[in-house]
Amino acid sequence: MIDFFDSPSNRELVATQLAEHLYLSLLPLLLGVLLALPLGRLAQRVRWLRGALQNTANVFYTIPSLALFVILPGLMGTPLLSPLNVIIALTLYTAALLVRPVRDALDSVPGHVVAAATAIGYRPGRRLFAVELPLAVPVLAAAVRVASVSNISLVSVGALVGIGGLGRLFTDGFQRDYPQQIIIGIVLTLLLALVVDLMLVLLWRLSTPWARR
Repeated sequence: MIDFFDSPSNRELVATQLAEHLYLSLLPLLLGVLLALPLGRLAQRVRWLRGALQNTANVFYTIPSLALFVILPGLMGTPLLSPLNVIIALTLYTAALLVRPVRDALDSVPGHVVAAATAIGYRPGRRLFAVELPLAVPVLAAAVRVASVSNISLVSVGALVGIGGLGRLFTDGFQRDYPQQIIIGIVLTLLLALVVDLMLVLLWRLSTPWARR
């Protein structure tokens, strides 16, 4: 397997696909979190919307990723091989996965803390970002870690439609009957998921120093 990296072209291929995989998985993660926050807040504040939002998110998450990658170009008018299709699909998957955790994370904030912030003059918007979200981070962080691993694995599926980062190592390896390339793709995907997860844990601990105490 080490012999695979003796070729400069193979090293360049791996570096390019690794960078693409990282981009296609982390950008939708960020966009999905930004989309899930207002939806989760809405589900928390408007009780009758809870079931509707959660059921919609659950149904959407059951759509096979490959089918969505193929359907989106027809709906959005984007080229079939555009990375935008993967970014949009994974953003929606991430948001669907995080709506309930965001709601639960905000519900986990003690009521007396919210009441105290309101009493000293915090308006709802400022209270959300200065008090509720920071206290909700420990609950929300676990869901974001799950979403990151999900995105990294789903990006590989995009290789079946010509976009997929490290997933191209799988498809090319199968077409060329080159097991080493397939194994390298699998190992790098696992390592990428592990490194991203560790980075998220580090970010969580740095952003919540009070949780360590």
